[in-house]
Amino acid sequence: MNILTVDGITKAYGERKLFDKASFFLQEGEKAGIIGVNGTGKSTLLKMIAGLEEPDEGSIVRASHMVISFLPQHPVFADDDTVLEAVLEKNGVRDGREGESEAKAMMTKLGITDFSEKCRYLSGGQKKRLALIKVLLSPSDILVLDEPTNHLDGKMADWLEDTLKRRRGSVVMVTHDRYFLDSVATRIAEIDQGHIYSYETNYSGFLELKMQREEMELASERKRQSILRTELEWVRRGARARSTKQKARLERYEELKNRKAPVEEQQVELSSVASRMGRTTIALSHIAKVYGDRVLIKDFSYIFLKNDRVGFVGKNGCGKTTLMKIISGQCAPDDGTVETGSTIKIGYYVQECELPGENRVIDYIREAAEIVEMPEGKITAARLLEKFLFSGEDQYGLINRLSGGEKRRLLLCRVLMEAPNVLILDEPTNDLDIATLSILESYLDTFPGIVLAVSHDRYFLDRTMRRIFAFEEEGKIRQYEGGYSDYLLRKSVEEEQKGSGAPGCPKDRTDNREQKAAKSDKRQTPRKPRLSYKEMKEYETIEEDIAALETEIGELETEISKNASDFIKLQELGNRKEKLETELEEKMDRWMYLEELAAK
Repeated sequence: MNILTVDGITKAYGERKLFDKASFFLQEGEKAGIIGVNGTGKSTLLKMIAGLEEPDEGSIVRASHMVISFLPQHPVFADDDTVLEAVLEKNGVRDGREGESEAKAMMTKLGITDFSEKCRYLSGGQKKRLALIKVLLSPSDILVLDEPTNHLDGKMADWLEDTLKRRRGSVVMVTHDRYFLDSVATRIAEIDQGHIYSYETNYSGFLELKMQREEMELASERKRQSILRTELEWVRRGARARSTKQKARLERYEELKNRKAPVEEQQVELSSVASRMGRTTIALSHIAKVYGDRVLIKDFSYIFLKNDRVGFVGKNGCGKTTLMKIISGQCAPDDGTVETGSTIKIGYYVQECELPGENRVIDYIREAAEIVEMPEGKITAARLLEKFLFSGEDQYGLINRLSGGEKRRLLLCRVLMEAPNVLILDEPTNDLDIATLSILESYLDTFPGIVLAVSHDRYFLDRTMRRIFAFEEEGKIRQYEGGYSDYLLRKSVEEEQKGSGAPGCPKDRTDNREQKAAKSDKRQTPRKPRLSYKEMKEYETIEEDIAALETEIGELETEISKNASDFIKLQELGNRKEKLETELEEKMDRWMYLEELAAK
C-alpha cells in the first residue's frame, strides 16, 4: 500500500531547476534512502515530503491521518531550554516517568548525559543528536531524516541502524553512509538530472540495477543513432513527402533527431597533486593534553611515514580534533613536542568552517592560488572548479547560495588547490555526496603524501586507511593495523579473551591445570607461545596472499561490470567471485590468528 506519492513534481530556484516532472512513491513499512550529487535537491525533496515546502508543479499525496516527523540538517533549539525539556516539549511522547525515562536512555546512548544542560551550550553535533532523539521519540508513521548519521560515532551508528530496522513505520532518509544504507534501506531513490529513479533494494542492489539501467539507456541510444543515420541518408536523397507513408517517415526522423540522448552522470574529477616532501615528516613525541579535569591525550608518540594512511576513531569529544590541531600547529600540547619537516605543507579540511558567504565562489578559490601544477599540466582556478562540478555560471555566484554539501565540496577544492603534501581530513564524509566520496577515495589512492583522517564513516575508513589509532580510556591512544573492520575484529577478539577470564568459566579450570603442572615440575620454565617454522613462513607471505586475492576480486568486479548483459558469463563470474571471497575470509581469519600469536 502506497502511503506517500510524489507525482510529477517540478521545483526550481530562479533559473536552477532541481526537479522536472519527477515521481516517487513510498509503501508502508519501507525504509527509503535518497541519494544524489550535492545540490540536486535531496534536502528540498525531504522538506516537500514533510510539508515544509511545496512543489512549483505536481503534487505530493500522503495517506489520510499520516503523521510525519522531520529531522532537519541543521536543527535549532531554544537557548534557555534544558536538553530534557527540548526533547519532551510539544513532542507527544508518553506522559509521566516512562516517557522521560525513555528520553534519558536514548540521550545516554548518544552521549548526552547532563540532562539539565542548557541548549545554548551544545555543539552543532550535540544539537543534531538531540534532534534525532526528539524525532525518534515522536509517535509518527513516517520518519523523514536529513543526514541522521552525521556526528554519530561507530557504536551510535550501529545503535541507530538497529533502531530503524526494528521500527515498524516507514523511513525516508538522506545519508551518505554506505554501510548504513546497505543495512537499513529497502528502497533507494536516486535524484539525477531532475528525475527520480527508484529501486526496490538496498545500496548494493542499487549499484547493480543502476549499472543495468545505464547500459540499457546506452544501448537504446546506439540503436537511435543507427536508425537516425539510415533516415538521414533517405532524407539527403531528396525524398519528397508525397505520400502518407513518406510523411510518417519524415516525422519519425524529426522525432528521433529531437529526442535527447542520455546525459552522463557528472562526477567530481580529481588528479593527485602535492608539493615535494623531504626526508623529515611529522614526529610527535610524548604528546599530552588536558582540558580541566579531562585527560584527552596522554603520552602519545608517533612518526608519520611517507604515504602513511592513518585513521583516528573514538567517541565524540574524546580529543580527535584537538590532536589534529596539535599536529597542524593550531594548538600547543601541554607536554611533549611536535617536529615538522621544513618541506611539509599541511592541507586541513576542517569539520566546521564558516565560509565567506558574500564572496564569489571563484574568488574564494583564487585566494589559495590562481594556477596549480597537476600531472596533466598547469590548471587554473576556474578549470579546477569545473572538475568539482561548479559550472561557469556557478563560479560567479555567491557562496551563501550554495547547499551545505556544495560548500563542503568547495572547501575540499580550496584545500587541494594549495597542493599540500599532508592532508588532514576532519570528518570529510559529512555532507559530501556518495559520488564525490568515491572520487575522493580514488584520489587518496594515488595521493603522493600523508593522509590523516578523523571519521565515523566505516566504509571510508575501510576503503582508504591502512592504520587506525583508537582513542581509549584516560587519554590513551592505541594503534591497530588495517582498516576499520580490522580494528573492530581485533577489539572483538580482545573482548572475548577478557570475557573468558570471568569467574566460573572454563578458563578457571585451565588455570588450575596449569598450576598443577607447574608444581609437578618446578624445573620447567613456562614457555610463551611461539610461531612454528611453517607458521613463520606463512606469516611472512599471508599479507601478500590477501592483497593478491583482493586484486583478483577487484578485477572480477570489473569483468562483471563489462558483462552485465551476458547472464551466463555473469553467473560464471559471480560463482568465481563468491569462491574467492570465501577464500579471502578464511585468509583474514588465519592472518588474525597468526597476528595474535606473533604479538604474544
